[in-house]
Order: sequence, then C-alpha cells, then structure tokens
Amino acid sequence: MTATIKDNALFYYLLLILAWVPLPLGSNRPWSEMLMCIGILTLTIGWCVWFSVGKTALSKTFKKAWPILLLLSIANGLLYYQIYSKSSIDLESSYLELIQSICLLLLFALFLLIVNSAKRIKIAIYVIVASGLFQALYGSLMTLSGTEYTFFMEKEGYKGVATGTFINRNHLAGYLVICLSLGLGMMIASLKGSATSIREFCLHFLQAILSKKAPLRISLIIMVAALVMTHSRMGNTAFFVSMGIIGTITLLLKKRSIGSTLLLLTSLLIIDIAVVGNFFGVEKVINRLEQTSAKKETRDEINLYSLKIVEDNLLHGTGAGSFYTSFPQVREQDVGFLFYDHAHNDYLQFLTERGVIGTAPLLLSVILTFIISIYTLWKRKNALMRGCAFACSMSMLAMAMHATVDFNLQIPANAATFMVVLALGWIGRYHREKRKSEVVGL
Repeated sequence: MTATIKDNALFYYLLLILAWVPLPLGSNRPWSEMLMCIGILTLTIGWCVWFSVGKTALSKTFKKAWPILLLLSIANGLLYYQIYSKSSIDLESSYLELIQSICLLLLFALFLLIVNSAKRIKIAIYVIVASGLFQALYGSLMTLSGTEYTFFMEKEGYKGVATGTFINRNHLAGYLVICLSLGLGMMIASLKGSATSIREFCLHFLQAILSKKAPLRISLIIMVAALVMTHSRMGNTAFFVSMGIIGTITLLLKKRSIGSTLLLLTSLLIIDIAVVGNFFGVEKVINRLEQTSAKKETRDEINLYSLKIVEDNLLHGTGAGSFYTSFPQVREQDVGFLFYDHAHNDYLQFLTERGVIGTAPLLLSVILTFIISIYTLWKRKNALMRGCAFACSMSMLAMAMHATVDFNLQIPANAATFMVVLALGWIGRYHREKRKSEVVGL
C-alpha cells in the first residue's frame, strides 16, 4: 500500500531526543534516564496515533529488520521473566533495566520507521555529528580553560581531561568514536568515482574535503582532538584500529573511488595525529598506554571476581541491573572498599546479569548487523548507503573493542546512539528511495 508521509513533527522530535540524551551526564542518572525513556515512549505513542489515522506507514527497512527486532524482543522477554520468576536478586533495578531496554528497542524501531528518506538519513547523521562536535568543543574548552564543569555542575573527578557533559572520560570517548564513525561515513559517501589521471584524482579528493564538506572535515578534526584530550587509552586505540580495519575492508570491497578513500583515511591518521594530536596531548595517551600495568589497575581484579558471578549464575544471571548488588558478595580487599556499579567489561556485565541465555540474543543481533553492514559495503552501489554501512561497521568494531575494558553500553546515551548505529546498518542494506510522487515533506 502506498502511503503519504506526513510525520515531519515525529522526525524532528526524534532528532531532539538524539541531541538531548548525551547532555544530562550521558543520561546516566535515574532522572535523566527516565527523561530519555519518557521522550521515546511519547514518540512511540505519537507514531502509533499517526499510523492509526493513515499519516505514516511501516517502512521497508523496518519489515526487513524483523530478525533483529525479534532477537531484541526475546532479550526483553527474558528480562521480564527474571522479574516475574523473581530470579533477580535486585527486582527494582531489574524493573528499571527492563524499562530502559524496551525504550532502546523502541528507539531502534522508530528510527527505522521515521528515517525513511535519503534526506532524513543525512539530517539524522548530521545531527548526531553536530552533537559530537558540541561535546568535543565543550569538553576541550572546559579542559583548556580550567573551568571544570560537566552539565551545570562542577566536575568531581577526571579534572584535566575532556569529559564533555559526561561523567567519565571513557564514555565521552565512546560517544565521540560513534560520532566520528558517522562523520567518516558521510565523508566517504561524498567521494567521487575513480579518476583517470593524477590531476582528476587530486581534484576529486580536494573537492571532498574542501568544498561543501569542509565544515564536516573540520568537525572531524575537532572531535579527534577532543578524543585525544580524553586520554582514554582504549577509546583512542579503538578509533584508529577500527578505522584502519574497516577502511581496509572498504578498499578491498570497493570498485570505485579507492584512491580518494585511501587519502581521506590517511589524512585522518597523519594530519590529525601528527599535528592536532601532538598539540592537544597525544603523547599523554601514549604514556598512559606504556605505563599501564596489572599492578596499577584494579580492572583485572574486578573482572576476575565478576567471572565468579558468571560461573555461579551461568545460564540466567543474577538479574539485569544487579551488578551493584552481586559484586560485593564476591569481591576481596585487593579492589579496595569502593562500590562498583558496573564491571569494567560490557561482555562480563551482560553475562553476570543476564546469563548466557539472556546475552545470546543481544550478541546475535550485533553479529547479524555487522554481517549485514559488510555485505552492504560489498554489494550496494549507492554512495549514501555505503556510507551508512561504513559508519555502522566501524562503530560496532570500535565499541566491541572498547567493551573489553569499559562499560559504554551501560551508559544510556551511548547505548541509545549505538541503537541508531544498528538501525543505520539495516537502512544501508535495504533502503530504497520512493518515487517523488509518493513522498510529501522531507
């Protein structure tokens, strides 16, 4: 059935949510997390009302993404079972975790439903990149000026490094990596086809970085500088390693604009690190990497004790959101007397709280989306869709690496933006533009 699209208000509300969630401490407080959930739930209600009166319709990408929608729904169903069966050791935290998980699934679905045109795809990506640019500028200025504030409050820790409006520098780094991946995807989507001469080759490259894309290129430089200023070891490592790996895969699968893509990625690596990175403190990141040792870090011990929780609750876990409650039961004195809300490893936290059964659907959904994105890089010729696939696969690889030493996916803002990344993977694979006669508005 051909439907007339009249849901511009819903689209702008979706953009508002995406721009808002990083601002209040990464939505990593109960009040800001609930604001995020309220925003997503009201958007869902609005879409349902629009759908009931025939002002919007199910998109093709939404229908094609049924495997991941099913997997994420199963994961939420298993969370509900933890509460219903009272197998969770912290029912209140599990209930709140279920609400957040449902809202993240709804955000994924809403993005597929509402972002249903090339123009909307570009606008949504640019809004997220602009959000990353704001975080980069704010975090850098706070650090360079010595005015150490996050979201309308003085920083309690991580002074002297960029945190933006987040609490933890590693979480700002994780968010910036996602934004950088999306920006790189848009840059790659703008590159011209293969040149027939050196002059044409250079012209295509210069057009991509100096013409209308110059603001985007400058934004990427600023975000890389801020990423370096976080002094996040794995954040910086994950960004450059994922860019190198996915960039290489893109070059191997790409049949056009190979040279321009190579120059673009090389320019980020050389110019940003050699010039911007050195100015803003890349040597401090290198020093942190060199000085890292098991004796100075408590993360290894935290993860080791977390494994005990996994062993004792292998199948079903201790309940979503219950790490704060379960960890004190296995901890020993060598990790100090502080309480830990999260394991410093996303994989371990999911396993401790959800068990193998509850973690499997989440892992399968990520693996499936990654495969879809790589397949898109191989098969699709549409430049924008390939850009979406590049952004998705690079973000996913970077987050997968960072998750081994931190808990970015436990931060609502990063988790929500990551759900958008997953949606872009499916959009890149299945989106097809409608005829102009079928589209009204954006």
